[in-house]
Amino acid sequence: MTDKATQEHREESNTIKDPDKWVTGDQPMTGAQRSYLNTLAEEAHVEVGDDLTKAEASKKIDELQEKTGRGID
Repeated sequence: MTDKATQEHREESNTIKDPDKWVTGDQPMTGAQRSYLNTLAEEAHVEVGDDLTKAEASKKIDELQEKTGRGID
């Protein structure tokens, strides 16, 4: 559980980075990313390639979360 002050400042956290700036962003997506992307893609009725990088997968997850309403506070 996080306190209200922590929640209000989460956007300022250095743990939230632009995927384009990730050191490992060009590596293949993780198994967890692949699984979640498949779930989101199925709900959004879109196809997602299996050859995405970590950074590409992260961006696609954000896009599909917005489209499906999942993961939105």
